[in-house]
Amino acid sequence: MNKVTTDRLELKPMELTDAPALFSFWSDPAVTKHMNIEAFTDVAQAEQMISLLQELSQEGKACRWTITLRQPFEIIGSCGFNYLDHENKRAEIGYDLGRFFWGSGYASEAIRAMLGFGFEQLGLNRIEAKVEPESVSSIKLLKRLQFTEEGRLREYEMSKGKLVDVIMFSLLRSEWHG
Repeated sequence: MNKVTTDRLELKPMELTDAPALFSFWSDPAVTKHMNIEAFTDVAQAEQMISLLQELSQEGKACRWTITLRQPFEIIGSCGFNYLDHENKRAEIGYDLGRFFWGSGYASEAIRAMLGFGFEQLGLNRIEAKVEPESVSSIKLLKRLQFTEEGRLREYEMSKGKLVDVIMFSLLRSEWHG
């Protein structure tokens, strides 16, 4: 998996040494509120998550980066393809930022970089995002990035012990204006 660089960010392959910084985000209930994980309570959980994501990446089933600021170097979150379906040329994206970094355009910049990588390097035709209806900021972000809202999937997945609805968004290669 390659490193991806933008004006302000570098998306680098996730490493175990990233665990303490990522734990600081993944243990924050405000960050994990609309993720399908409980807030972590121990850095070992972040290490286990990174190991799992590295394994899925090696198998070609997923691909996750640590998002860093280029200057000064600082880990600010993570993003990637949570699921890669090579046969059908599609993938599902996910992303998270530490609360301190919200509202600075970093998520938009990171997702644009991911979209370019997915369409240009991986040859994807469709990139999806599933978002809980209450995640208003994420919905606004996807719409700004020209994703199409396809509909609500009722009681679609387990999150924090209960079935939740998600809204499906997608962007097709033909709609991508890199």
